[in-house]
Amino acid sequence: MNLRNIAIIAHVDHGKTTLIDRLLAQSGSFRDNQKVAERAMDSNDLERERGITILAKVTSLVWKDTRINIVDTPGHADFGGEVERILNMVDGAVLLVDAAEGPMPQTKFVLQKALKIGLRPIVCINKIDRPDERHNEVVNEVFDLFAALDASEEQLDFPIIYGSAKQGWMADKPAGPQQGMGPLFDLVIRHFKPPVVEEGPFRMLVTTIEANPFLGRVLTGRIRSGSVKANQVVKVLDRDGSLVEQGRISKVLAFRGLERVTVEEGQAGDIVAISGLEKATVAETIADPAVSQAIAAQPIDPPTLTMTFRINDGPFAGKEGDKVQSRVIRDRLLREAEGNVALKVTASVNETDAFEVAGRGELQLGILIETMRREGFELTVGRPRVVFRTDEATGERLEPIEEVIVDVDEAYTGIVVQKLSERRAKMRDMRPSGTGRQRIVFHAPTRGLIGYQSELLSDTRGTAIMNRIFHSYAPHVGDIPGRHTGALISNSEGEAAAYAIFNLQDRGPMFIEHGTRVYPGMIVGEHTRGNDLELNVIKGKKLTNVRASGKDEAVVLTPPIRMSLEKALAYVGEDELVEVTPKSIRLRKAILDPHLRKRASRAKEAESAA
Repeated sequence: MNLRNIAIIAHVDHGKTTLIDRLLAQSGSFRDNQKVAERAMDSNDLERERGITILAKVTSLVWKDTRINIVDTPGHADFGGEVERILNMVDGAVLLVDAAEGPMPQTKFVLQKALKIGLRPIVCINKIDRPDERHNEVVNEVFDLFAALDASEEQLDFPIIYGSAKQGWMADKPAGPQQGMGPLFDLVIRHFKPPVVEEGPFRMLVTTIEANPFLGRVLTGRIRSGSVKANQVVKVLDRDGSLVEQGRISKVLAFRGLERVTVEEGQAGDIVAISGLEKATVAETIADPAVSQAIAAQPIDPPTLTMTFRINDGPFAGKEGDKVQSRVIRDRLLREAEGNVALKVTASVNETDAFEVAGRGELQLGILIETMRREGFELTVGRPRVVFRTDEATGERLEPIEEVIVDVDEAYTGIVVQKLSERRAKMRDMRPSGTGRQRIVFHAPTRGLIGYQSELLSDTRGTAIMNRIFHSYAPHVGDIPGRHTGALISNSEGEAAAYAIFNLQDRGPMFIEHGTRVYPGMIVGEHTRGNDLELNVIKGKKLTNVRASGKDEAVVLTPPIRMSLEKALAYVGEDELVEVTPKSIRLRKAILDPHLRKRASRAKEAESAA
């Protein structure tokens, strides 16, 4: 049977996963009576909730005697490590672009990776059914993007197909005919060549890894040469060619529709998953014992953000989760870093029972914390910090700069420019992007963007869309103003009382409500002034047998500010932590004891004065 290996690449929410749904359905991969969830490839709970693809996944279908292995890739730059590895496994890429939005930051990111390794993409203009579609301008923008990324003449001669994945059709012309996905299937088979098969014994580069309760470590990749069977003896080589382990393959699995099925033999060129090895991981080569040279693996872009993961040492530790020990947290983080090469985990230098986790962005680290929380972990995490570098030639301190694109209603452009300028961003471009909308491009330090998303939404009444992507390292831009308000801190342990909250509301907005359990050092609200304030939120009303008219009306409380995980991570200061458990997200001071906290604060002031 003929074979094609392709990836679907695009910006977030341009329709990759929906497109694959339609391709699977129209190729006959599902039975007529089979119930299939919408966005079937987004199988992870968090992917379904957030409507984004986090993990790359492989599926396979047959069209006119050709098997097409399709990889659904994440569109968000935070998961760029997944995209880079996946593109090395395929021979072609379908670049999906929204007919209204056009190329966006992540479009540029994924296309750059595809062009760099020599792929010749098909450009698919999706969502042509949108009332604000502008396919002619979008095609020109895509061509300009190819040219800006130094595409070769062959790559610039890209075929274009138009359609609507949601409505289930693709065609050579924007108007149709609207008769299914056949034209896209035919173009894929015509434009992309079969996988190149090398001579020699079995070799395969591991692209993704997952833990399976029945099979153990399942390693997915494309077979470069030879073939593999169950019970075959193999060895694993790292990037330098050093021996990692020797072992025996227990199962060979191929992708058929949404399922993985056991096959007798995996052939060169095919994408397969194998199990039975104990140490092999991503970017390592599994090969016949006669092979001595590893397959070259693409270097991964360095992490730009780091966070401290600690044990939960608060008074409520262990009451809501069952995984609280530092050893268990460390093992879980190392297991995550093993499968996600964009993450780096190291032991903290400053404190015991703490680990530094460096990644590509707030979203990637936030997803990791949310996943651990759902698995029963309790931990405390600090505010995200950027990873600085030192220029080897000049000794200058460098920090990550991101390209930020904000699409916003014209009425709110002033506040967006003002707020980002305060955060040391430099405006690069501003142009109309449709009816009453503006597209503004900035180069901004990553430090200044931490926590800006929620502020942007409140400033623009939820109408702005911000996209960002790593641009480069540049000289340190100076201080960026942080939070200018202090914290309201509980000085007692117990349940918050409505009477106490009511009498303290004028001090600032609260994060808690009546009945919330609090402890000393827990942040219960935001002080309207710049200093921290300790207060008692569990104090109830003293009861007597005297009733005065007008004194006993029902207490009316202002609704508290609800802190999501992302909001909390963006809100906390350097001396504060987010306590994450399966049931709660609390804000607290890093040092709970008020006397020790004051002593540490004075020491820091003396140090900065000196």
